[in-house]
Amino acid sequence: MHPIIKIYSGDSISGLSATIFASYFLFHKNTGLVFIHAFIPIIQIYLMLNGPNPDVLCPMEPHRNLVFLKNQITNPNIIVGEYTYYADFTDANNFERNVLYHFDFVGDKLIIGNFCAIASGVKFIMNGANHETAPISTFPFAVFGNGWEKIINGANLIGKFPYKGDTIIGNDVWIGYDATIMPGVKIGNGAVIATKAIVTKDVPDYTIVGGNPACIIRKRFNDHQIARLLNIAWWNWSAEKITANLKFINSADIDALENAAR
Repeated sequence: MHPIIKIYSGDSISGLSATIFASYFLFHKNTGLVFIHAFIPIIQIYLMLNGPNPDVLCPMEPHRNLVFLKNQITNPNIIVGEYTYYADFTDANNFERNVLYHFDFVGDKLIIGNFCAIASGVKFIMNGANHETAPISTFPFAVFGNGWEKIINGANLIGKFPYKGDTIIGNDVWIGYDATIMPGVKIGNGAVIATKAIVTKDVPDYTIVGGNPACIIRKRFNDHQIARLLNIAWWNWSAEKITANLKFINSADIDALENAAR
């Protein structure tokens, strides 16, 4: 997660410039980048980086329209994994405002895995939005009280109103601009949700969906390959292991990634 710092001094360092002249000291808290300045040949600092720090809010300072989402969540019923980011054109603090009808008394959760990419305008509709469809009228009379609350006296509210469970987003999922995820949907690992898609049903692992309502466009890999990728589960690796194997993760070579996982 954090850089390993090695300190060198001298006139030459294996292809690196050993002499730096300057006049100040700066430590960048997010990247760990260090500059030491003095009017003498100084200590050379070499960093072995293992990716950004997942515990910072804005990993691309000074750009603040992209955030590592887990670091801004305040609602205990929203659970977000490591490195998952939300990017917003105007205000990256908008995310919880886009989790709609998420009422404490309903108790449903939004669970998002590691390494997900969530684009601007993505909305999650939670179970509090649901109205009854079995009665003649779908109007929510009881919420207005003044005698109308009697229709729910003694009723099992979870059974009376549609409840589809927690909304669960897997790992390494890309959700495109202005997509909407409906209550209780489960989106599998490695899935892609197209721009402006309305997702009303579960999405299998490594599947691309789009449209209104969203339907399957294609699978990203065949079933055997998907099973292998789920077994590898690179998103659960340490930052050091991910860094060492980025070229395989960022390729279509499943054999190589499988070998790295061993």
